[in-house]
Amino acid sequence: MDYKEKYQLWLGFDSETKAELEAISDEKEIEDRFYKDLAFGTGGLRGIMGAGSNRMNKYTVGKATFGLANYIKATKGENPSVAIAYDSRNNSAFFAKTAAGIFASCGFKVYLYETLVPVPVLSFTTAYLNCSCGVMITASHNPKEYNGYKVYDEKGCQLCTEDAANALSYINKVTDYRSIPFADSDEGIEYIGENVLSKFIEKVEEQSVYTEPSDLKIVYTPLHGTGNLPVRRVLRNMNVTVVKEQELPDGNFSTVRSPNPEEKDALNIAIEKAKKIGADLVLGTDPDCDRVGIAVKDNDDYILFTGNQTGALLVKFICEMHKAKLNEKSTLVKTIVTSELGANIGRSYGVKVEETLTGFKYIGDKINKYEATGENEFLIGYEESYGYLVGTHARDKDAVVSSMLICQMAAWYKNRGKTLVEALNEIYEEYGYYLDFLDSFVLKGKDGSERIQSLMVIFRDKGKALTDGIKELIDYKNGVADLPKENVLKYVFNDGSWMAVRPSGTEPKIKVYYSVCAENKKEASARLEKLRKIMTDIING
Repeated sequence: MDYKEKYQLWLGFDSETKAELEAISDEKEIEDRFYKDLAFGTGGLRGIMGAGSNRMNKYTVGKATFGLANYIKATKGENPSVAIAYDSRNNSAFFAKTAAGIFASCGFKVYLYETLVPVPVLSFTTAYLNCSCGVMITASHNPKEYNGYKVYDEKGCQLCTEDAANALSYINKVTDYRSIPFADSDEGIEYIGENVLSKFIEKVEEQSVYTEPSDLKIVYTPLHGTGNLPVRRVLRNMNVTVVKEQELPDGNFSTVRSPNPEEKDALNIAIEKAKKIGADLVLGTDPDCDRVGIAVKDNDDYILFTGNQTGALLVKFICEMHKAKLNEKSTLVKTIVTSELGANIGRSYGVKVEETLTGFKYIGDKINKYEATGENEFLIGYEESYGYLVGTHARDKDAVVSSMLICQMAAWYKNRGKTLVEALNEIYEEYGYYLDFLDSFVLKGKDGSERIQSLMVIFRDKGKALTDGIKELIDYKNGVADLPKENVLKYVFNDGSWMAVRPSGTEPKIKVYYSVCAENKKEASARLEKLRKIMTDIING
């Protein structure tokens, strides 16, 4: 069916859907809602909420759930079970209950959280309760209009390439929405209590490495999300001030433009609070508490660290704390668009380094493989987009354990008379200066999707002639080593700097990553601006 035929079909679903669709006067808006179905990206299903096959709603959640249930029953054997959780976004609880009812109708034992919890808790719970799969309703750090549907395997790892493709094939077989077994009852659903969350906290605290007293002052904001209670529990022995305006769940994220700790303005209120009380560290977790951003006191101001900078500091800290335990199997895992700085720090401690494609599910998959083969021991995994994991209690990024370790790291340095800014500068002096940056270009709708694909063709055609100094062009679409094929290009320069371009797997964006290494910040900044101009001119041209 074309988008107009789909539109007509959806008019017959229910009165609320019909009223929403009939109120749309813009033909482009109708096209955008129906020209495609939501597909699995780097973070599962994710989209703007509303009526339509390309939106998050009762029916697209129902289709995904019914298809997933059929896939699990066909591949995992008898007595299937599922763990389901949700974050603070609008409709998250509704979508979670919708999924729970469908799974129960399909004969699953359903474990459903009564209250909102972070992504890593769902990852942990899926394995802890020996479930066949897990589902998390969240759109991570996206704006308030979005929601999403993440799927986890029995180990608590998001479905990777092959499994996601197989699950999607079953989902695509659901062509008649009337066949979806929606159910409103609680039959077959068991609500998960406090005991499982407490077990998660216990596992997180097993990763604690420094508990010496410190006068470190911390300001923490959960940005209206799920981190409030679990993060405060693991920081209960430290001096933490919570931002009251952002403490409680709020699906509209009314105090921020976007609940993304990668962006400084998301931490503005926390930084103002920190200035008033003279705090050393500002900590912010996103709505589903899998990412954490920090701002560090530097004289009279606060500097927002990038994910790469925090990751490098964590690698140094973890290696230092575990120095006596490190061995030839100790392994750091990072993504292909994450800076080499942390990797080089790890190598200097004798740690092995492995790379994955973008998406923390690939890091979780590495942990699964390490446990199966025993060839490697997972030490730390991280990505430039503010996601970190220490420990194997989860198979997804975990801002609870990361917040605990970042604060312990800041206390360790403060007890030695240093700030995290000074600690980072020492790293630069030892390993060289690294400047990392991300440009995201929003290209919405069918036209935008087509433009993104044409841009990838342009960048491939230009190849090493894109600019001077390119040593190698790595095209992950052709397959690299044992990595799955992915639509990503990486330009590696003679001096070790690199630049990568990829379509986002969760938003209508094309992303350009830059990692410039140089003698100093001035040289790196000049080089970065030159590269950004080249890429921006092509994308906006």
